[in-house]
Amino acid sequence: TERVSEGHPSSHRSAPVRVTKHLLMTILLVAVTATAAESGGRVKYMGGTLPAFPAGTKGMVQTTDRNALILVTVTATARIPFEKINLIEYGQDAGRRVVLAVLISPIFLLCKARAHYITLGYTDDTGRQQTIVLRVDKRWVRTALATLEAHTGRAVQYKGEDARKWGHG
Repeated sequence: TERVSEGHPSSHRSAPVRVTKHLLMTILLVAVTATAAESGGRVKYMGGTLPAFPAGTKGMVQTTDRNALILVTVTATARIPFEKINLIEYGQDAGRRVVLAVLISPIFLLCKARAHYITLGYTDDTGRQQTIVLRVDKRWVRTALATLEAHTGRAVQYKGEDARKWGHG
């Protein structure tokens, strides 16, 4: 038979203590994940005037810096001061899922796949106008727009009624 000594800490743990400990760990994990999600989002650089970023480059936008939006990819990083941003546009591109309809089922023609785009215009250090177009993750659109409006003091220009509805929730 197996014996547990009286002084061993595991012999005194009750089920409610273990459940409480697991619950606290879960709450902590959720809080950390939520904080990380609010600090930025996944994007794809679709084009613009940044020579260091080829079109289609995937990366992250960080919004934790109070003074600048930071675009980070594997190959380069760009820092755009919020005070230099003079244009914020948000639009969507809704396309049918034709490939899935052909390969799997025609029912996919009824589904729309929405792509979400944010275009930023800004002046660089030399005073020249620059532009970037980012495809943003749909879960991060509202956070990104609110952050940009708050930090730049500029209103988002919406391209179409669907974009306005989506951007405002």
